[in-house]
Amino acid sequence: MIGFACDGPTATNLWAEPLRPNVVLIFVDDLGYGDLGCYGNAKIKTPHLDRLASSGQRWTSFYSSGSYCVPSRKGLMSGRHPNFIPNRVDGLRDDPQALLPAMFKRAGYATAMFGKWHLAGYPKDFTQHPMHPLECGFDDHLGTPGSNDVPAPKGQKQTRDLFDRCDKYTFPVPLIRGREVIEFPANQELFTQRYTAESIRWIQSHRDEPFFVYLAHNMPHAPVFASPEFQGKSAGGRFGDVVEEIDWSVGELMKTLAALNLREKTLVVFTSDNGPWTVFGPHGGTAAPLRGEKGTTWEGGLRVPAIFSWPETIRPATIDGIAANLDLYATFANLVGGDQPSKKPGYDSKDLSPTLLDGQPSPRSSWAYHTTAFRSGRYKIHTTIVPPADPISRRRQPRTVLDQPQLYDLINDLGETVDIAAERPEVVQRLLDEKKRFEEREAR
Repeated sequence: MIGFACDGPTATNLWAEPLRPNVVLIFVDDLGYGDLGCYGNAKIKTPHLDRLASSGQRWTSFYSSGSYCVPSRKGLMSGRHPNFIPNRVDGLRDDPQALLPAMFKRAGYATAMFGKWHLAGYPKDFTQHPMHPLECGFDDHLGTPGSNDVPAPKGQKQTRDLFDRCDKYTFPVPLIRGREVIEFPANQELFTQRYTAESIRWIQSHRDEPFFVYLAHNMPHAPVFASPEFQGKSAGGRFGDVVEEIDWSVGELMKTLAALNLREKTLVVFTSDNGPWTVFGPHGGTAAPLRGEKGTTWEGGLRVPAIFSWPETIRPATIDGIAANLDLYATFANLVGGDQPSKKPGYDSKDLSPTLLDGQPSPRSSWAYHTTAFRSGRYKIHTTIVPPADPISRRRQPRTVLDQPQLYDLINDLGETVDIAAERPEVVQRLLDEKKRFEEREAR
């Protein structure tokens, strides 16, 4: 293991001393921009999340670090743009102590992770892998190595047909506590309830010390499963059942924090790892009113819900400024008095605390969508069109490299329907120049 040098906070904090809140980060899988009531969904009922959003900050231009699972988690856990992390599932294994949970641990926090990891691939023995959560700064762990559809049943592929007819045990996914496999195959209908109960028990037992909980739900990644209590209840179908159970989970956690008199001492963040896998029909959600879905670099692939709640500290607001999940590293570090890996290639985390705590504009003005699209302010260019994963073969269709970039005004055209590149060539060139400078700077 390569040692980690503490570089100290790199962004200006609003207070001389860190506020040191407890932090609960709820990270769901494949939830779309339009899948919650507070983001416009009229069928899926999410009263707990809607209440969380109305009492805190709801961000409208918050991005996942990638348009699918692994790069998004790489960015989240490292604060680094995934463009500059080795293109391996376990591309952060050179320094696990530079990851987010290790930062919390060095700052004196108890740490726990419940749910999907997906930063170690699918090794034969995940329990002893150098990128196991316990090697990366977590004190406690319960969850799965990766997605709930891997591995596929022997001789089969992850297709819509298989998702339609599979049951809760079809996919041989292990449930692991620490370094022990406790259920194989795991009952997928119980994932959300088990992680919720485990999080509550853990918080109750660590109520007297600062803590960081990373609750990374497997759902609503396809194939979707809700517990029996939630099946067939949502007007949004089976996908809605799953999202409404996640909303219930959020409500249970908030009740626990309130009962322990910890609500005003705890920052709660809720967001998704990428956009919805809409091609899988009832197993996927919606990014409406955005264009695109998981795997694409249209807005629907990376723009996701993001809610920040901290009663008496974060005032209710809707924030339209740009931010990304990799910005949580610097934000948390400055709030808890932690160090940042600012010398790591591609470290691009921005401290959002001035916006969260004082209503200042977001420190981020641009965003790179992998290497094929780039946003600066209201404008966005596409240099390559990336299609979603094929629902039949689950393999990517060919990308289309554009002879001329496409340009969209995201303020007037949120759905990316009208290419205005011919009308604004100077804007296209400016964004191309910014994109190039970003890639050259972060690669150093």
